[in-house]
Amino acid sequence: MKLNKILVMSTSAALFATVLLAGTQTTHWGYSGHEGPEHWGELESDNVMCKLGHNQSPINIKKSVEIDATNLEKIEFHYDSATTEVLNNGHTIQVNLEAGSSMKIDGKVFVLKQFHFHTPSENIVEGKSFPLEAHMVHVAEDGSLAVIAILFENGNENSLLKKVWEKMPHKSDEKVALAISAQEISEFLPKDKEYYRFEGSLTTPPCSEGVIWLVFKAYDTVSPAQVKEFLNVMHHPNNRPVQDIGARKVIN
Repeated sequence: MKLNKILVMSTSAALFATVLLAGTQTTHWGYSGHEGPEHWGELESDNVMCKLGHNQSPINIKKSVEIDATNLEKIEFHYDSATTEVLNNGHTIQVNLEAGSSMKIDGKVFVLKQFHFHTPSENIVEGKSFPLEAHMVHVAEDGSLAVIAILFENGNENSLLKKVWEKMPHKSDEKVALAISAQEISEFLPKDKEYYRFEGSLTTPPCSEGVIWLVFKAYDTVSPAQVKEFLNVMHHPNNRPVQDIGARKVIN
């Protein structure tokens, strides 16, 4: 998951990250060479969790905990605002939204701030990788994060991605206006909203932990041409390799 700037906050329970959409990171990092994922924890002291964290994301999702679907909490979505702009931050294509969209889980409201993309997918399911993954980043009032992840299989062209791709800047640090309605964003979510849940981290520096991950079981489709277009803009894959799941459980 890519965030433009992270402010780490200490609470009595854990460390939470707050999204500051207008910022930029001071230390350059990337996806290959000496700036690649295996070196993120060494680039600066703030990135220490990338190296030493025990609940890092992404992961290989395996069905380790079975819970009856009637007992697994449903996510309550209230996506009621449109998008404002799309930007190329050098690491991903990110779409920002107006205030007014949220989802509720664990009795807590998380506000949808932005969504962005990775190719190939960061999370994998039972060892299967996907050509594209979308991360919908939500922030609660206390600064805690929840990420909705949508996995894409090769197939038909995706209509919402087409609108984003038509506007996405091809140069780093550029942004342009983008208007996608609240209804279209709601329809971007699969009709079947069953999901995998696990505790994890940001998938980019500083790799802060305490993030709730909610990965939809139902897949969307993306055309190979759309994946290629995104990759051509990024110039390289932008996925962090899967991390050791350790003692964590995946609830599904």
